Amino acid sequence: MVSIGWTIFEKLYIYKGVFYVVSDTPATVPELQFIISKGIYIKPANVGEEERLPSDHEMKVISTKQAKKLFGGSSAQVMDGHSLLVNDPPQFITHYYHWSAELWFGFWRTYSSLDPNISELGNTTLPPLRRMVFNHLDNYHWRDYANMNQWVLRSSFPSISIEFIDEWRDRAEMGRPFVFERVVLVDRAASMFGYNYQRYQRSAGPAFALPGSMKWWQPIRNNVVEFAGVAPEVGSGTTSKPVITYISRQQWGRRMLIPEHHDKLVSELYKLQDEYGYEINIVNAESMSRLEQIALAARTTIMMGVHGNGLTSLLWMNPNPRSTVMEFFFPEGFAHDYEYTTRALGMTHYGFWNNEFFTSPGLPLPRYVEGFQGNAIPIDGEVVARLCVERLSLNSEVDD
Repeated sequence: MVSIGWTIFEKLYIYKGVFYVVSDTPATVPELQFIISKGIYIKPANVGEEERLPSDHEMKVISTKQAKKLFGGSSAQVMDGHSLLVNDPPQFITHYYHWSAELWFGFWRTYSSLDPNISELGNTTLPPLRRMVFNHLDNYHWRDYANMNQWVLRSSFPSISIEFIDEWRDRAEMGRPFVFERVVLVDRAASMFGYNYQRYQRSAGPAFALPGSMKWWQPIRNNVVEFAGVAPEVGSGTTSKPVITYISRQQWGRRMLIPEHHDKLVSELYKLQDEYGYEINIVNAESMSRLEQIALAARTTIMMGVHGNGLTSLLWMNPNPRSTVMEFFFPEGFAHDYEYTTRALGMTHYGFWNNEFFTSPGLPLPRYVEGFQGNAIPIDGEVVARLCVERLSLNSEVDD
């Protein structure tokens, strides 16, 4: 099964560090640039695109007869079970958002296409991953500064093993063929040729062209929140007490609200608590443990904050008709990061430019305007509070 940059192989061979697709119908194999790249650093815009294109040193398509001759009669050692191979440099790996909301998000969207009947409870027939392979980075370059990557990995698949570039070299230097029983091959540079990447600038985008269940993410979400001590059903439905969580960046030092606007927003949110009985949480993610961040996100109905890494926790919300993410941008600025992720989970996203807000399909084009990364981002707290009431009253449903 193939989506650009996200490919499921049955029996993918590796020999002396090269991938081999063994097929007697080579015309059925997509162009290799849509599957794999050289796995080198990705430069801005389209710079270096030609340099990243694969050669025979990365992957070859050969016939059964050619394989027998190449492997010299040696039977391939089977790497049994289901594997994930990430053909990327460490460039985007060591970041919570890029790991969880792109790599993990896209991988599971690809893999879950094999089970179109994933239930609302997250039940799936898919076996857990046996191993994860990084052939371009070592053991010191996959964790993020917040230590969230390893939490997401180990809670998703407690028994998973990881191999890095040293193990990849070991296998290559043995001069013997190995074969993955089933593997999801991920390549960020290859995904950039996909329409959904070019439209949304999200590497996971092309994977959403594959078929799948509406509840495709629930198995991962439920495993992660349960590992944090939260029952998977928490946050579901529309009758429980609403939980509004504002993830503040005011102590972070970059990309912050105008102080007076932050104070006004907090005041307006607490008014909602007094008038409607909503639970209000004003938090700084950097002051919370991993467990606390995930547990709070799992209970949250509306999550809000300035564009930034803290909003990655929207992944652990439990999608329902009230589930909403509100993201604050410097006026005229916009990026799809959290908007696309929210919508891919079946939730509603609103972007804010001070007292204006927008949602899909009426989205602006991505722009990193002057002030986007600054500390003078405006927000109208009264407008935010009114929209919260509308969303929680289910008076203004948006058809995404």
